[in-house]
Amino acid sequence: MNQRDFVQLAVFLGGLFAVTPFLGRWMADVVSGEKSLPFLKSAESLIYRLAGIEARKEMGWKHYLGALLAFNTLGIIAVLVIEMTQAWLPFNPQHLANLPFPLAFSTAVSFVTNTNWQAYSGEATMSYGTQMFALCVQNFLSAATGMAVAIALIRGLTRRSSGSLGNFWADLTRGTLYVLLPLSFLFALVLVGQGVVQSLAPYAEVTTLEGAKQTIPLGPAASQVAIKQIGTNGGGFFGQNSAHPFENSTPLTNFLEIFVIFAIPAGLTYTFGVMAGNRRQGWAIFGAMLALFLIGFAVAWPSELAHDPATGLTASMEGKETRFGIMNSVLFATVTTDASCGAVNAMHDSLAPLAGMVALVNMMLGEVVFGGVGAGLYGMLIFAILTVFIAGLMVGRTPEYLGKKIEAREITWAVVAVLVPAVAILAGTAIGCITKAGVSSIANPGPHGFTEILYAFTSAVANNGSAFAGLNANTNFYNYLTALGMLVGRFAVIVPVLAIAGNLAAKQAAPPSAGTFPTDSVAFALLLMAVVLIVGALTFFPALSLGPVVEHLLAQAGRTF
Repeated sequence: MNQRDFVQLAVFLGGLFAVTPFLGRWMADVVSGEKSLPFLKSAESLIYRLAGIEARKEMGWKHYLGALLAFNTLGIIAVLVIEMTQAWLPFNPQHLANLPFPLAFSTAVSFVTNTNWQAYSGEATMSYGTQMFALCVQNFLSAATGMAVAIALIRGLTRRSSGSLGNFWADLTRGTLYVLLPLSFLFALVLVGQGVVQSLAPYAEVTTLEGAKQTIPLGPAASQVAIKQIGTNGGGFFGQNSAHPFENSTPLTNFLEIFVIFAIPAGLTYTFGVMAGNRRQGWAIFGAMLALFLIGFAVAWPSELAHDPATGLTASMEGKETRFGIMNSVLFATVTTDASCGAVNAMHDSLAPLAGMVALVNMMLGEVVFGGVGAGLYGMLIFAILTVFIAGLMVGRTPEYLGKKIEAREITWAVVAVLVPAVAILAGTAIGCITKAGVSSIANPGPHGFTEILYAFTSAVANNGSAFAGLNANTNFYNYLTALGMLVGRFAVIVPVLAIAGNLAAKQAAPPSAGTFPTDSVAFALLLMAVVLIVGALTFFPALSLGPVVEHLLAQAGRTF
């Protein structure tokens, strides 16, 4: 640790505090239709006309959910078709072959669910056309879908005796046009200016100083890197992801790529406060998220700097980029697993056991520490509903959140949203550990090999997509099973969220009384953090004990795996 590292962390946190109200206010105005960008307003109207959308026609929660599921199903089909026909499509200067169905299906599900799990190396597998028209497009649409669900839940919490949650098509369009596209365009320009490649030229063939021939991959990377970070998607254009100099070229791009991952998820907490008519509500959620992030980082960073008796190394650089160093590697790893992004600038397989455990726990908590675009907020609001329910039981009163009574139906749906992904993670890991197809892919024995399998299913179900490495995921077993996990992790949460939103929207709001538990206070934020941590600890502690915990203890005794 040195002074520069602490200065960088302070700048990161200060920038996050500064950008949160700005972005949050803008997104609140955009989804309400109060503000737009004049040069995109005509594009919005044209989209509505061409698609036959009545943007002002409101939808009930079932109609909203039906539109969302239909849209995402079509997205999976479209990506699948492009992947399996790319050899015959334009923008394929390297003449890359069509993808086999298992890999194509896994990748299509991955990008549509905002997971971006990649069992392939992009420059050797995906044509420029597939990267642009399939994967990059879904980076926008999957992020906009998550944002739309979060806005629908906020409407459910804040509306009074309403049977509707807004219009999915309008929410999707506005989120894409007025938030994701402008930010990504500006960020892509910055990346290009810093040396991130953006080209449609074929791969360059060069001769090295030793006289050997080398192929240097190119492509329209900057445009995809921008939205993969801003949209918390994480799919790398190149196999090395953000460790590749053509995706992450300088210390400045590295800092910005980390920062923009949190930008929209943090801003949405302020959007929540604005739409709730009480900005303190948003700051309470923001504070809980920030505190959980700092706790994780405070565990991971010293763990990477500590002396390892098993290897005899202190502050090991294995699996890290020399140009970024340990602090930037750990910060990136913590942020990307907090935010359901999946982009990496270091190999998580090489992290110290406790640092690897932090990455796992971040995902196991439901990706609610800022989380994915939209997904982090609606996940944390589910925990907020559970928190007020627990608080209500403690004081013997009917629990309320923003004046809405939280009753059995809402709690049932909330428990489903929390427990079904957890069951999927543990069940997938168990199957991977007891089958030949599962264990044949791991690179290490013992607890580290177990962690590789646990991380794979956690990353898939949590819709994170980051790879622990050390695991050959491009097999039929992992392609199909992780794809199922991604679908469960995405839609087994969205369905309960919209059901809760629909139920709450129909209720009247009760005025606060002397017994009402204030949900805009520090006490609520602390209780919310406790609920998130306790649920995660009770659910996953046994699995973590078999993996990173026991590996850490054995490493202290000089054992490696």
